[in-house]
Amino acid sequence: MNGKTRSLGEKRRRGIRMLFGHLETLPGTTWQDRWEASGFNDEQAPSVNILGRPDGRDRSDLISAVKWAFCARIIQPSLSGFRSNKFVEYGEAFRELQNDPQLDAYFAGVDAEPRLDPRHRIRAKFDLTCALTTQGIAIEHLTPSALLHYSLENRRLGLTYGANNTTNKKTRFAALGTWEILHKMGHFPPGTAPTLRTFIYNGQYTVEELVDRYGIQHPGVRQLLIDYLTRRRADTDYITADGLARNLAGLFWAKIEEINPDQADLALSQHVYDQWRADLQYWTRDKTKIRKDVASILLAVRGLYVDLHSWAVEEPERWGPWVAPCPILPRDFTGFGKRRREINRRMADRTRTRQPLLPVLVQHLEARHERLAGLLVASGQVALGDEFVHAGRHYRRSHSREDQRRAKVGLSLTVRVVDTATSELINVTLAEDAAFWEWAAVEVLRHSGIRIEELSELTHLSIRQYQRPNGEVIALLVIAPSKSERERVIPMSADLFHSVAQVVRRHTRDGLAIPLVSRYDSHEKTWSEPMPFLFQRQNGTVRGVLAPGTVLNMLARTCEEIGRTNEAFAETKFTPHDFRRLFATEIVNGGLPIHIGAALLGHLNLQTTQGYVAVFAEDIVRHYQEFLNHRRSLRSQGEYSEVAPEEWAEFEDHFDKRKVELGNCARPYGTPCQHEHACIRCPMLQVNPKMLSRLTELEKDLLARRKRAEEEQWLGEIDGIDMTLTFLRAKQAEAARLTRRPAVDLGLPRPRSEGD
Repeated sequence: MNGKTRSLGEKRRRGIRMLFGHLETLPGTTWQDRWEASGFNDEQAPSVNILGRPDGRDRSDLISAVKWAFCARIIQPSLSGFRSNKFVEYGEAFRELQNDPQLDAYFAGVDAEPRLDPRHRIRAKFDLTCALTTQGIAIEHLTPSALLHYSLENRRLGLTYGANNTTNKKTRFAALGTWEILHKMGHFPPGTAPTLRTFIYNGQYTVEELVDRYGIQHPGVRQLLIDYLTRRRADTDYITADGLARNLAGLFWAKIEEINPDQADLALSQHVYDQWRADLQYWTRDKTKIRKDVASILLAVRGLYVDLHSWAVEEPERWGPWVAPCPILPRDFTGFGKRRREINRRMADRTRTRQPLLPVLVQHLEARHERLAGLLVASGQVALGDEFVHAGRHYRRSHSREDQRRAKVGLSLTVRVVDTATSELINVTLAEDAAFWEWAAVEVLRHSGIRIEELSELTHLSIRQYQRPNGEVIALLVIAPSKSERERVIPMSADLFHSVAQVVRRHTRDGLAIPLVSRYDSHEKTWSEPMPFLFQRQNGTVRGVLAPGTVLNMLARTCEEIGRTNEAFAETKFTPHDFRRLFATEIVNGGLPIHIGAALLGHLNLQTTQGYVAVFAEDIVRHYQEFLNHRRSLRSQGEYSEVAPEEWAEFEDHFDKRKVELGNCARPYGTPCQHEHACIRCPMLQVNPKMLSRLTELEKDLLARRKRAEEEQWLGEIDGIDMTLTFLRAKQAEAARLTRRPAVDLGLPRPRSEGD
């Protein structure tokens, strides 16, 4: 036995004498009775290290002693009593003393998970051993309900596993990764949900449950609403049925019963109806917040009365007794069209306000991710405690006790640094990960115009290709059926393809396939089949798909951050749907026919697309209407016909004719060059990064011409050359930026074989 081991043994024995010496002074016939009498098992209990000397020299001895007592099952602590003490590597110590083959198999399964870094492996081991310790059972007796109880108790007590088993009132469910590993091992009975979240979430409510949420007192009206929603449920999705139940049961009849508890049918008196309409104007009972969308509730209630009238003709014995005059008259909808136009006006103003701010937001996101990615690489190459310089700022690799402990157990994937100028501690690994996903989400949203739900539904199988007759291959993004229940295809631009490629490369950078995960649909309250979703990331011990609310919160924080230095962002926030409106405005105002724009956006009605487009000048409206009138006069079959093969061939030829020496011309479809092929000065020129050397040659030639013009005093020529140089250098900078974004060959997704 070496000196270090002997020292640890002496410290443990000293701690055992102190701990059990204190317990001997307490009432009880067993150590468990005395432990419960000590107060260390209560909620909000203190740590046992308070038994040590005031100078704190005995604290580690006491923690070591109670750790040994828990592992040896001499004492069974409560969850609060266990977590009030801060243990290091408790899982390994517990396994060594238990000598349980099933527990050894679980630890081997955790270590074999390729997507878990060492920190998450320790968390998965800790959660299981903590549950077994506090519940006093072996792993063979651990049921799904027992693990769920452990997770819910952690959530109730506000406990999480951090650097030192610290507490956090915003903790998520514990043992998420533990559940998945046990399920993969076949530990749980057949049919058990593969994840803890799937096991917890109730899924869709039945029609009866949707109605009973609002406490309808009259049994006849309750059954009527259930029957009505059951019939309507056949031709609507779940979220529509949920909203209809809220409008009819919650905002209509539950309020009617509050106003007139004796109301037994749908024939409302004028007084009751007027009182209901007055209360409907407010969101809250204290009438401090005005409800903006009253029309949707009135339409739902009027639809109920009208449907009962029509259904009573077919089934009078079922619906006839409930037929009554509808209290909502047509005049109640007066001004509805005006309100819709006001909403469209506000949305157009919102788009016009945010369009000039979009480049600022994009530049901030891109610069932040590039800075953090570079900082992650630079800090990962230095030892703990070493100082280094990155991008002109001085940093020091954090070397706290926690960092040293992590490095000792192999937690090198988490890098933390200290900004020496501000003393700010930065978890570079987490910061870079969050910056990347926010950048990727914004890039895909603004270049594709898809909805935020469609973004979260993108999978590796969404990436397809189309080969044109001339052999050119075009990348496509297939959007799964969403709001309109129609699948659509979006040709990917270079920027969109680059963003998607970066996401795929991030998932496959270790030579692994994109993991298969299940996605929870918060609208339909259902879980998807395991699929290779693109916007998934590691969150603690589990992988999950990026939720729409997460993207919204990311954008809010970023806009607040930019607002500290840019007044335009002080009271302006971006939402994911803003990028969809900006995309629609850009493509339609850029000359793309509106019926093609509607197809790209997935709109079934051109009126919807027009509502998305923000107009910036009156002449755009006038010219656009003239364009539509002219096309309608030429095409008798209407503007909504399918694209003819000749039109598609002409569409493809247009892009072939836009290729120039320095790159590609981005002029709108169907328009000739309006700048007399002065490409250097033309804002439509998209420079190919491969032509940077050619731009350098042109710059040298222009500088030589300018020198000659100065010698000859050709002042007009000098002004023209200076303007050309300004445009040329701007294009050089843009091309140089693109060279820092290398293209990635994704290959093509293929169906999985049974052997995969």
